[in-house]
Parts: sequence; structure tokens; C-alpha cells
Amino acid sequence: MTARIGVVTFPGSLDDRDAAKAVRLAGGRPVPLWHKNADLAGSDAVILPGGFSYGDYLRAGAIAQFAPLMRTVLDAARGGMPVLGICNGFQVLCESGLLPGALTRNQHLRFICRPQRLAIENADTAWTGNYTTGQRVTIPLKNIDGRYVADEPTLDALEAEGRVVARYLEGNPNGSMRAIAGITNAQGNVVGLMPHPEHAVEPLVGTGTDGAAFFTSVVRRLITTA
Repeated sequence: MTARIGVVTFPGSLDDRDAAKAVRLAGGRPVPLWHKNADLAGSDAVILPGGFSYGDYLRAGAIAQFAPLMRTVLDAARGGMPVLGICNGFQVLCESGLLPGALTRNQHLRFICRPQRLAIENADTAWTGNYTTGQRVTIPLKNIDGRYVADEPTLDALEAEGRVVARYLEGNPNGSMRAIAGITNAQGNVVGLMPHPEHAVEPLVGTGTDGAAFFTSVVRRLITTA
């Protein structure tokens, strides 16, 4: 079996091609998905890539949740399909209700673009199975609306249920509550991550390969559960 992983393109997506390349390097087959088409084209998993969908009008990710394709993604995710939202994709997942909380303007009101140290805190999701819990990695971070916020009961539940996937180390670059860099749903098939693992999958570009396991993890999960 070849894992078919859909990569969604919205107007304003920037990192869809990078995500597709990361899928190929992981041994999967990227499937291009256009936001206006509701068909997942036989995809076994879906990636919502980074960028500025619909120009970030209203709020980052707010309009993308109404795309025809997202209705299908929502149903598939609730049925157990692995879905990864990276940066803007994380914002879309929160806006659509698949993940709790919201991503707001960085606390210092400046755009961030830098390598970022993270701790992987949940290695049991569909997208993190090839990491180990507590593993330290460096993955590029680039955002202006990257501050994760939620009310205290939601934050407490995420912590108690082990649903914080990744946490910032060596400082909190955007002021995210409890230094949260990524979370998952209760089933572990939907993950939102603010840093960009697709930019850390090959040594040639100088950002290392610490992000590769997000993609090899889901490929392995899909193949072993087929």
C-alpha cells in the first residue's frame, strides 16, 4: 500500500508544495486538493498547510473553514482520518471546531521567522508516533498570529488528557498560553502545530530533519492499519 496524503491548497496557501515534498520524502504519495472541490480524491490523510488562506481576512483561518472541501475534511476527521494543520492550518482547525482554543496575534505584535526548539510531549498521535515522548527537536517557526489561547478549563483539560503535542523551549516566542506549540484532539488523529515541520525534512536546506517524523509517522500508521 502507498499512503495517499491530501495536501489542501487555499487561496493564499504558501507551503502546500513544501508539504507535498515532505510527504514524498516520507514515502507517501501527495494528493493535491483544491479548496473548491469537496472530493478528497482517495486520500487516506489530509494536511492543511501554512500560509495566509483567503488573505487572513476577518481572522486567520476564519474564512477557510467554510470552503467546500473543509466540510468533507470535517466529516472525515470526525470519522478518524488523520488530519494535520500546520500554522495557518492549525488556525483553520481551531476556527472549524476540530480543535479547541484559538490562535491570536503574537504577544509582541511582530512576525517571527526563526528555528525554534520544541519538546514533543505526546508521541501517541497519528502524526508523532515516530518521536519519543520528551524528545527535543528544532523546527522552523514563522507566524504573526501564532499565540495559542484558551480558557483555563480547556487548558487544564488539554494538560490532564495529554493532548499538548508540542511545547516551546528556551523562551515562549509568541506568548502562547503555557508555551503550547501544538495540540491534538481526544482521538489523536487531528493535530495542529504552529511550527513548520515541512521545512525541516532534508539537510540540503540547512534546517535539519527534525520535522520529518511528522510525515513518516502518519505514513507508517496508514500502512500498518491498512
